[in-house]
Amino acid sequence: MASTMWGGPVLICAVALAGCGGGGGTCLFNCPVGPNTYTLGGAVSGLAGSGLTLGNNNAAMASISYSANGSYPAFSVGYPTGTAYDVTVLVQPTNPSQTCSVTNGVGTIDAANVTNISVTCTINPAQFVYVTNSGSNDISAYVVDATTGFLTPISGTPFAAGSMPSAIAVDPTGSFAYVTNRGDGTLSAYTINSSTGALTPVADSPYPIGVGPSSVAVDPSSSYVFATSSSTATVAVFTINSSTGALTAVKGSPFPTGAGPSFVAVGPVESGSEGSVFVTNQNATTVSLYELDTSNGLLTLTSASPLAVGPGPRAVAMDASNQYLYVANGASSNVSAFSQVNNGGVFSAINGSPFNTGGTPYALAVDSFDRYLFTANYASNSISAFNINAQTGALTPVASSPFATGDTPTCVAIDPAGNFVLVTNSGSGTVSVYAISASSGVLSAIDGSPFAAGFLPSAVVISSAPAGRLHSLGER
Repeated sequence: MASTMWGGPVLICAVALAGCGGGGGTCLFNCPVGPNTYTLGGAVSGLAGSGLTLGNNNAAMASISYSANGSYPAFSVGYPTGTAYDVTVLVQPTNPSQTCSVTNGVGTIDAANVTNISVTCTINPAQFVYVTNSGSNDISAYVVDATTGFLTPISGTPFAAGSMPSAIAVDPTGSFAYVTNRGDGTLSAYTINSSTGALTPVADSPYPIGVGPSSVAVDPSSSYVFATSSSTATVAVFTINSSTGALTAVKGSPFPTGAGPSFVAVGPVESGSEGSVFVTNQNATTVSLYELDTSNGLLTLTSASPLAVGPGPRAVAMDASNQYLYVANGASSNVSAFSQVNNGGVFSAINGSPFNTGGTPYALAVDSFDRYLFTANYASNSISAFNINAQTGALTPVASSPFATGDTPTCVAIDPAGNFVLVTNSGSGTVSVYAISASSGVLSAIDGSPFAAGFLPSAVVISSAPAGRLHSLGER
């Protein structure tokens, strides 16, 4: 869903280049073009993730966010006629993992703006699925068929975890997995074998993070891990060693939350060095809103924090456009929906919010293209499915919703391409897989579903090839 600022399409321009002057910052919107200079431009299609960076002659030129997906009058500041250009993708988007390619990206400026450069992005298919089993203290691992959704156990599964693993996240490179262990207050780190999906503990893992860890997330750049501890009312932040997956606590960590933090989510990084982090506080009926300094991992509460939501908030998700925020309220069996005002970190309730779900939604997920939202309803053994209004963010139930699951579903995840929904059924010891109708959002169980997991499965995450889809929710 495209968003607009100041009533018109969002434009992008170049990151500051040599010769542009020092200390002047980066031009992001409606950049000036000097006399007798010409721009490089075109269109971007299929972009669903964040972090896409284009370069010209191997120099960073433009960072493009999902919210600006569409046609661009100018990818760059002006160049004089006769300038040779070679536009390429320097950084591929993540969350979800995508591969973008450039056509018509090579040429020489000839006294006119270049307007035919095309960037096309496709979502990398799901490759592996991991499920934490809080009752058997291990992780079930599967290869997923990206066409059918069928799950095949990986050799060596299940893999040992700590006591009562409660949540799991995979970094966007698909290299590392992180698991919170509620029973012993630790965070386990694993390397992922890119060929087989097998998990190997990282040296010095697990890491102490506080009593009652409840959720874990990784930022879109694979730089930081965030883990909440419900008993200490904190969120810990760690830097990731990109070579080994080892973790180091950032300065000032852990950071205070509200009472009983149950879930942490990281929003898309639109531009500059600021990101956003959201923590649901189950015992405070609020969501803590943080600015993330992507240069050092520091979290700072925003002036709009905390955000009042429904009772017993269990999970939170920001849509890919960075415009709509959704919160699953377990105690009132509904979803609170908010719209971000001018991307400024201030949220206002969407008309019609809250939207009713099945009984006690423990988890929610939004698909990569902002079409559908799903909640796993613990008390009613069901999934509620909603259409998302692209203009308002309002939710409308999908036909035939809710859909039956196994006993006491605890977590829901959507594959990056938006073809399948996965749900952990704690009481059944299984994982259910459903195909999503692209036209209606209606769910239908695939052949072979549900698939056996361990005892009391608590969370599920999907990893893509070659990078990973970030999503985690734990049983709390």
